[in-house]
Amino acid sequence: MSSLSVLNEDLLVRVYTKLSSEKDRKTWRLVCRDFLRVDSATRRSLRVLRFEFLQSLLSKHTNLDSLDLSVCPRVEDGTVSVLLSRPESKNWTRCVTRLTLSRATGLRYSGLEMLVRACPCLEALDVSHCWKYGDREASAISCAEGLRELRMDKCVGVSDVGLAKIAVGCGRLERLSLKWCMEISDLGVDLLCKKCLGLKDLDVSYLKVTCESLRSIASLPKLEVLAIVGCPLVDYVGLRFLENRCPLLQVIDVSRCDLVSSSGLISVVTGHRGLLQLNAGFCFSELRAMPLHCLKDLKNLNTIRIDGAQVSDSSFQIISTNCKSLVEIGLSKCIGVTNTGIMQLVSGCADLKIVNLTCCRSLTDAALSALANSCRKLVCLKLESCDMVTEKSLDQLGSCCLRLEELDLTDCCGVNDKGLDYLSRCSELSCLKLGLCTNITDKGLVYIARIVQKLLNLIYTAVPWDYDRGMQYICHFEDLSDLEMRGLVNITSMGLTAVAAGCKRLADLDLKHCETIDDSGFWALAYYSRNLRQINMSYCAISDLGLCMVMGNLTRLQDAKLVHLTKVTVKGFELALRACSVRIRKVKLIRPLRCLLSSEILETLHETGCKIRWD
Repeated sequence: MSSLSVLNEDLLVRVYTKLSSEKDRKTWRLVCRDFLRVDSATRRSLRVLRFEFLQSLLSKHTNLDSLDLSVCPRVEDGTVSVLLSRPESKNWTRCVTRLTLSRATGLRYSGLEMLVRACPCLEALDVSHCWKYGDREASAISCAEGLRELRMDKCVGVSDVGLAKIAVGCGRLERLSLKWCMEISDLGVDLLCKKCLGLKDLDVSYLKVTCESLRSIASLPKLEVLAIVGCPLVDYVGLRFLENRCPLLQVIDVSRCDLVSSSGLISVVTGHRGLLQLNAGFCFSELRAMPLHCLKDLKNLNTIRIDGAQVSDSSFQIISTNCKSLVEIGLSKCIGVTNTGIMQLVSGCADLKIVNLTCCRSLTDAALSALANSCRKLVCLKLESCDMVTEKSLDQLGSCCLRLEELDLTDCCGVNDKGLDYLSRCSELSCLKLGLCTNITDKGLVYIARIVQKLLNLIYTAVPWDYDRGMQYICHFEDLSDLEMRGLVNITSMGLTAVAAGCKRLADLDLKHCETIDDSGFWALAYYSRNLRQINMSYCAISDLGLCMVMGNLTRLQDAKLVHLTKVTVKGFELALRACSVRIRKVKLIRPLRCLLSSEILETLHETGCKIRWD
């Protein structure tokens, strides 16, 4: 008798709940039928990757709280109608509270309404990047009376009329994102604020709203998070409306609002002493002392981003003195960041976990060493274009910051193989960017591959090493999901085959200007990389046959950049696009093809929700 047979279902469920990663749960399901049954009965969230398994998965998992169809191709009105017409559909729809339909551009208002009505407990809905959605789809969403969270980023067809329907139908909304919904104006925002007084999180970034919208938003008594990024018509007058209103405000993002001044920022700070996060990146050319002195009243402030501002050493002294609880600071492209300033900053902010020093070119190893020694909880460090950083800095990071997960060393030409050897002590590293680091060879990858097992994102572009041999080391990163190899002109099909065979979890691959990879490499990619969702093959030497193989076999592919493929004919493009037309969501092509491709294939792509970008 098997030793597992003594474990009853209750004990198996208790063991199953201890599995934290999806990889472990997948292994669990493969053990035996009893384990598979426990998974089906216990599973609360499901992300469907392949359309052909959608019906069977939903019939097995009847206790779902969360259903994600964002990466499942061919989700259309007809699909939803068939799914909901089956008697067993009530088993899985009755419990669903969170539904993710991001980029499900084939699903329109009738299917969306059927799905929303079939889920009586629905509280959270994500239809972001459904660029064809308009007011009719907004009307369908308004049927979800219990909705508390809604994301509509880049639903560019939704206007004030659609927003009004949502505001009236979904009066319990607490979180709403309208980023890039360009047809929404002050009128729609005003009605929203009158009908949904329970709003806690609101994002109106990149809308053509004015200060009148902020006047309306100021009436929300429970507002905690407000994002108004890139609103060119909002100025300091609008921010003054918030000064003594929205008493629960904790997070505000006014980055890239060109008319916002220091006085407007002071109004927000002085009126909200419970503020936790302040993002004012790329707002003003010079950051004066007055708004920084106001930070002394924000005892709980943990995040501040002042990217693009002109600062001085005294600025960092003020921040260091007044912001002891800081865990994140953004200084990207700031002018005036010096070694002395960084040393002053870290002397008082030892709990920093995320630091962005992109393009702070005057920093040297002295500043980075001070940062590493003082901030030992560091998780993310961005040093792009800090070209005076050398292996000495990486030695300190490898010795002191063992929790480091993300490091950006793009265009840091002072970094070499020895530096990567030091960095290999950071065993938690999951994202490493080494683009344009000309002093790194394939030997550096050996050091990283030997120690770091969790690397998920690697950018390694335009570097002078033995490319195919370097690929042999990259293939050891079995969990790698994002890989950028742009500009590696000497990599051949042998190197790409090694990566495809070893890194089967790859989801995003950039091969732009890898001009010596031929069809044999792409055939290997089509065979091994079945999880690939985004690929850039621009300027590659792929032929008609290779392109058809890639676009036809990669059944999860949603985004493809196919610019300047000189060996591919118009017929090759036609066949490749037909092979993936039911699932591709976005494709980039050269503009002349617009006149050469048949109207039939262009109409097919449009009907299935594919967005074509003509370069």
